[in-house]
Amino acid sequence: MVDNESLKQLLAQRKAQKDLVSNAEWEARVELAACYRLIAHFRMTDWIYNHISARVPGDHGYYLINPFGLLYEEVSASNLVKVDVHGRLSEDAGLDVNPAAFVIHGAIHMARPEVGCVLHTHTAAGVGVAAQAHGLLPISQNAFKVYERVAYHDFEGIALDDDEQQRLVADIGTKDVLLIFP
Repeated sequence: MVDNESLKQLLAQRKAQKDLVSNAEWEARVELAACYRLIAHFRMTDWIYNHISARVPGDHGYYLINPFGLLYEEVSASNLVKVDVHGRLSEDAGLDVNPAAFVIHGAIHMARPEVGCVLHTHTAAGVGVAAQAHGLLPISQNAFKVYERVAYHDFEGIALDDDEQQRLVADIGTKDVLLIFP
């Protein structure tokens, strides 16, 4: 784990990141950082324990994700980390990534090449729906917006087991939303 002073130094060094990546990757970084800020603004975070990733344009074996330990409002285009779908950092950034992010995001990005972004949140509403025996019920206009697009996966604990990737992919299938049952 990196101490606060070392983290500040690392983040300052990464400010030059824009000059080291393609224009398309920089644009994806800016958009992903903005997504982190919006999720923070709408209070959909669980401190540092969830993540959002975006596929690197033109380099589909890689995605961008937040460094572990930063709050969502601290994420910027220059401090996002680039990893491959197997969870290997593409550079020695001196920053860590939540190991559970590799299992979840790597699985989806590897199996679903048409998916450009994966959001993993622990919102109160999402947890509440997932805690119901029947999941999302088609009882409102809002529910009908996503009802047919929701898949379910049984909670297996913190996603640290690479074998869970196969089950995540099988459970989401072609759906756009995956809720995890507790």
